[in-house]
Amino acid sequence: MTDTYDVTNPDKPKIVKDPNAVLDYTFDWTAWLDDVVDTIATRQVIVPSGITLDSSAIAGKKVIAWLSGGTAGATYQITCRITTAGGRTDDRSIFVKIKER
Repeated sequence: MTDTYDVTNPDKPKIVKDPNAVLDYTFDWTAWLDDVVDTIATRQVIVPSGITLDSSAIAGKKVIAWLSGGTAGATYQITCRITTAGGRTDDRSIFVKIKER
């Protein structure tokens, strides 16, 4: 599983996913929310066509997104947008590279 996460470029963290896998990916907002003393009120997970968002949920200070599908060789930007109880809005993105494994 060492090829699952690629953080060699911290500005563009990549996760490798098989096109047949249905997996959960976590966006951890804990450090930022602790800094601003706030909580997640709503979330939106934005995915491009070609990969499927099966579901998403708020779990404390994290957002969990379940993804399926994707085309081998493609890389998809997945963005998690939250709005906090205090009215803040912010985005975090990961890049999911689809690879037959």
